[in-house]
Amino acid sequence: MDNNRRNYRILIVDDEIEYQNVVSLILEDAGYSAAACSNGREALEYLKNNDVDLVITDLRMPVMTGTELIENIRQMELDVDILVVTAYGSIEGAVDAIRLGAADYFVKSSDLDELIMKVDRIARMKRLEHKADILLKNQNAEEVFLDSKNPQYCQLLDMCNRTADTNINILLLGESGVGKEVVANYIHRISNRADEPFIPVNCQVFPEGVIESELFGHEKGSFTGAVGNRIGKFEEANYGTLFLDEIGDLPLMTQGKLLRALETRSIERLGSNKRIHLDVRFIFATNKNLDKEIEQGAFRDDLLYRINTLTLTIPPLRERREDLPGLIDFFVRKTEIDQKKKDIRIDEDVMDHLLQYDYPGNIRELKNIIERMIALSRGGRVTMAELMLPGGGSYSMFGKGEITTLREARGEFEKKYIEEALRKNDWNVEKCAAVLGITSRQLWNKIGQYELHRPE
Repeated sequence: MDNNRRNYRILIVDDEIEYQNVVSLILEDAGYSAAACSNGREALEYLKNNDVDLVITDLRMPVMTGTELIENIRQMELDVDILVVTAYGSIEGAVDAIRLGAADYFVKSSDLDELIMKVDRIARMKRLEHKADILLKNQNAEEVFLDSKNPQYCQLLDMCNRTADTNINILLLGESGVGKEVVANYIHRISNRADEPFIPVNCQVFPEGVIESELFGHEKGSFTGAVGNRIGKFEEANYGTLFLDEIGDLPLMTQGKLLRALETRSIERLGSNKRIHLDVRFIFATNKNLDKEIEQGAFRDDLLYRINTLTLTIPPLRERREDLPGLIDFFVRKTEIDQKKKDIRIDEDVMDHLLQYDYPGNIRELKNIIERMIALSRGGRVTMAELMLPGGGSYSMFGKGEITTLREARGEFEKKYIEEALRKNDWNVEKCAAVLGITSRQLWNKIGQYELHRPE
């Protein structure tokens, strides 16, 4: 039996029980997994609690029409395809259903073999989309970040290419979030050490009493809690590349030990006098002004001279505006997959703001903005209400800078959005529901959920 078919789940929605049974039998004989509901409300309840790949729905049903069911499914933003079943004389309704997002239609009087062919085609397209999604999800963002049209960034990449196979120490400078680790990993990947380990270490995240053990390793009993021998990042990176990020935050005492390791190309584990000789390529990075750190006594000048054989400055995102369209497209497509949303449309004024914003947090901030606005989007559309750039007004929903969960943020936004829509429509629930694209009942439920009250 075809596992692809068995793992493909189909829900049949039809008020004729006999037709349900016939179609279920035909689909299961073809190897598909099928379930059935008698009306749209039952189907929506089933979809809330079960994973479904395809809904086959009749258009003309009591309780809820097939068209209404499609609209509700799209509002739920489920990753499910829809095949509508129509009578011979009502093809026009099927065309309308396709405009709403149905994948195809089937005339009820036709041969059921044709139905299987249509289901096969939709399932095959789903598998192809899934494979494409996996490729995109697993795509190294490095490839996107390095596909630059910016002359300064291209010049930096050229310097990386020319020095990749050397052992000179490289210092990467740039603001937080510009992608220093991406560049360091790129240097390693195109070097003659590419088959060996690339070991990144953020010097900022380890307390002073821990960083030396992390870098150099330790022997059993060398300090309280050292219950066994442990190799450090230097040994772990042997024959490969060690990337020390935020080197400007390294404690002064550890700076001295690092300087000695660079000079001798060897280390000693904590608690041991045995020297371990290493063959490691070093790349360093910081967002600090190391000259100023030296003036303030926070960084050793002799260490700076040792690590900056070649210094490369990575431009901030606001100086790489020609790369923004590609980066935005990548993060949108990747976020669609991560959040299980399809065909996200970004309003033109939103895109204008994204292209003009300065991104003080650089690529990391761009990624967060896109993830947030897609999470808050409705019906696959991103408007200015979901953009929420700092200083844009709506950002204040997060209070005085404290971080909240995405669910809480979305709920708070939805509450304020509905309350504002009700106010603008003079609390006319029917009219407001039409504007919001939901039913009056759904809006009444939201009013109760968020305890909204019309002002006296």
